[in-house]
Amino acid sequence: MRMRRKPNLDKRMTACDEIRILNPEEYKGRWRDALGFDRICLEIGCGKGKFITETAMNEPNTLFIAIERDSNVIVMAMEKALSQGIKNLRFMNVDAGKLTEYFDEGELNRIYLNFSDPWPKSKQAKRRLTHANFLTQYDKVLDDKGEIFFKTDNEKLFEFSLNEMSGYGLALSNITFDLHSTDYPNVVTEYEERFSSQGMRIYRVEARKRNV
Repeated sequence: MRMRRKPNLDKRMTACDEIRILNPEEYKGRWRDALGFDRICLEIGCGKGKFITETAMNEPNTLFIAIERDSNVIVMAMEKALSQGIKNLRFMNVDAGKLTEYFDEGELNRIYLNFSDPWPKSKQAKRRLTHANFLTQYDKVLDDKGEIFFKTDNEKLFEFSLNEMSGYGLALSNITFDLHSTDYPNVVTEYEERFSSQGMRIYRVEARKRNV
């Protein structure tokens, strides 16, 4: 069910223009020069921004870009980033299916996929963010050492994702079927906080190009 439009949404979005990229296609091929960072990481589906704001604060020399297509949600993430004075974080209220329109080949270093919509029906498989169609886009915009960090609470989506990534030719590492029982470094998302408090397991994998 679609979230009801928040009161004063347009005004609140405009108030975040300092960290909102309105025309990302204009930055294609020049993100590093335009924003002054050598390393760029992207989160697709940032939700209310807990993960990306904490991660950005932990790595001030990296530019983080967060994509979220729901304006009702991204506005909360942007307001959070502004309230914390984070300088190395930008937001894009766009469709993740058009990454190659926004980023040039090899322009990103890492992509985070956290608790993506599982699209559980078989006929919806192509909409999953770990489907080969999306992996093809990631492959283009990631550099030669590019990596994808994926987390989910959905076991079937995780198994699907492992198969898709492996079949695409990515090298998989640090695979865990119970993240919170490991000592892997981990910034917890809003969903993750809720799911783990209910005793649900969190699945995680790191995927890299095999030519590394």
